[in-house]
Amino acid sequence: MKNKTFALVAVGAIVSASLLFGGSPAVAAACFSSFTNKTTADGLGRDAVTGVYVVGSNVYAATGGGLSISTDGGANFTNKTTADGLGSNAVFGVYVVGSNVYAATGGGLSISTDGGASFTNKTTAEGLGSNFVYGVYVVGSNVYAATNGGLSISTDGGTSFTNKTTADGLGSNAVFGVYVVGSTVYAATNGGLSISTDGGASFTNKTTSNGLGNTL
Repeated sequence: MKNKTFALVAVGAIVSASLLFGGSPAVAAACFSSFTNKTTADGLGRDAVTGVYVVGSNVYAATGGGLSISTDGGANFTNKTTADGLGSNAVFGVYVVGSNVYAATGGGLSISTDGGASFTNKTTAEGLGSNFVYGVYVVGSNVYAATNGGLSISTDGGTSFTNKTTADGLGSNAVFGVYVVGSTVYAATNGGLSISTDGGASFTNKTTSNGLGNTL
């Protein structure tokens, strides 16, 4: 979801730049057509990167071999692993609020309160639907974890969770992503896009019959 925000910013930059080139988005887009690739040689835990979050010059990359953090705009990375408290070295997503870093891992939701220096891992023992956490979103003290066993919601900063499943209207218990706007919660599931308008208490599921391309 945060990647979508990045994408919108990039599109906005292209549209703005197009005004400098006689209104030609194609010419403006050429300004963004080259990339410098970062790999394990630059400190990434693995070349397979599954998520990214950026705050100022800090870049957080979720990789198959740990959570890699850069404080110089992505020039160099320091990799965090289970040795630093992560639930698993397989990290699928990351979200950052101030000095709090939330890492969705294959072994739980790992939370850091010191900028990613160390982590405390949350598991099914704290109410998560599954230890396989694919995505995370945070609004204030509310933490939403997309897990393989449901959408787990915390109202106390991640100390404890209440898990939502198909019994609450989710299209599937396998939840791969989550996004929140006010009291509206969007859960990307294996059985459709599930939408809640009451903060996650109940969901209405949208499928191909509502126009989705696929429910998988």
